[in-house]
Amino acid sequence: MSASIDILINSTKDNELKIIAEKVKQQQRITDAEGIILFERADLPFVGALANFIRERLHGDKTYFNRNFHIEPTNVCVFSCKFCSYSKLYSHKEEGWELSIDQMLDIVKSYDGKPITEVHIVGGVHPKMNLDYFVELITKIKAHRPELHIKAFTAVELDYMIRKAKMTIEEGMEFLHKAGLDSLPGGGAEIFHPEIREKICADKVDADGWLKIHEVAHKLDMHSNATMLYGHIEKYEHRIDHMRRLRELQDKTHGFNTFIPLKFRNHDNDMSNVPESTITEDMRLYAIARIYLDNFPHLKAYWPMLGRDNAQLSLAFGVNDIDGTIDDSTKIYSMAGSEEQKPAMTTEQLVTLIKQVKRHPVERDTLYNVVKDFNNVDFAEVDATLN
Repeated sequence: MSASIDILINSTKDNELKIIAEKVKQQQRITDAEGIILFERADLPFVGALANFIRERLHGDKTYFNRNFHIEPTNVCVFSCKFCSYSKLYSHKEEGWELSIDQMLDIVKSYDGKPITEVHIVGGVHPKMNLDYFVELITKIKAHRPELHIKAFTAVELDYMIRKAKMTIEEGMEFLHKAGLDSLPGGGAEIFHPEIREKICADKVDADGWLKIHEVAHKLDMHSNATMLYGHIEKYEHRIDHMRRLRELQDKTHGFNTFIPLKFRNHDNDMSNVPESTITEDMRLYAIARIYLDNFPHLKAYWPMLGRDNAQLSLAFGVNDIDGTIDDSTKIYSMAGSEEQKPAMTTEQLVTLIKQVKRHPVERDTLYNVVKDFNNVDFAEVDATLN
C-alpha cells in the first residue's frame, strides 16, 4: 500500500497536496485548513487513493454489515426542519402515523427465531410519546428478547423527552440506559455550524446540546454513531467545522463507532429548490471524511440512501460498512426520493453486493464484534432460514 502512496506523492505537483498525502502515509492528523484544501483543490482520484489507503490500513478488504430492522414510532413531529420529507407537524397529525407500544412489540415479535442482532428505533418528536412511554417500550423489548441490541433515539428526540420530564441529561440518559437502551444512532446532527443550522433546523437541539448527549452516553459506556447532512446550502468550511467538533469529542471519549454522511434529498420538502449533490461530490465527501476523521474507526455508507451501485462504489473511497439488511422497515429516505424506495436486502444479497467489488463481507453486531465471516460462504449450502 505504501508504494501506491509514494507514487501519488511523487506525481502530485501541488506542494500542499503533497504534504497532506505525506501526512496520511505517516498516520499524522490533517488540519482544518488542509481539509478545506482537499475539498477545493484535490481531484477525486487523489482523495480516493488516500482514503482507500487508510481504509485498507485499518480494515484490509473487510466490509461490515449487520442484520437489523427499524421501528419508526411516528412521523408526527413538533419540529419543522426544512430539509425533512418525512415528518408531519403535530397540528396535522392525522396525516401521519402513530404506533402504539403493542404495535411496536408486534414488529419485534415478527422477528422471533430470526438471527437479527439489532433494532433501530427513531422517529418524529411526538409530544405524547414521552420519556416514560419509551422506557416502557424498551423495557418490554428487553423482557421479550434480552439479547437484542436496542439502538434508539436521536439526540433531538432525547433532548425533547428528557427536558419534558424535567430531568438533567445525565439523569435522563441513565434512566434510559438502565431500562435497556444500549446505544445511540447518529441522527439529528445535520450541520452543527449555527449559520446553517439556523436556516435549516432552527428549532431543535443545537450543536452543543447534541454533542453533550453523546458525551453523556459515552460516559455511561454506551457507544454511538455520528452523522452529517451534506449537499444542500452548506459550504466546505461548514463540513470541516462539523467534523472537527466530532473529532474533538472522539479524542475525549472514544465513544463513536462510525461516521455516516447523509446525502440531502430534495423531494417533497421546503428545500426542493436546492439541487442535490452529484455522485462525484458524494464520493469526495466520503473520502475526505475518512482522511479527516482519523480517530473514527469506521465510515459507513447508508445503502438505501445512495442506492446499491453507489454503495458499492463508496467501498473504494474509504467506506468499510454499508449498514444492514434494513428489511423494508424505514421510510425516512424513501419518502425523500432516495434510490431505494423499498429498502430491503437479504443477507445473501448484501454479501453478493460486497463480493462483486472484491471486498470481504463480515457480519457484525452493533459494536463491530464479528458475528460471522461470509468470505467463503456458499449460499447454495446454507439453510434458507439464514435470510
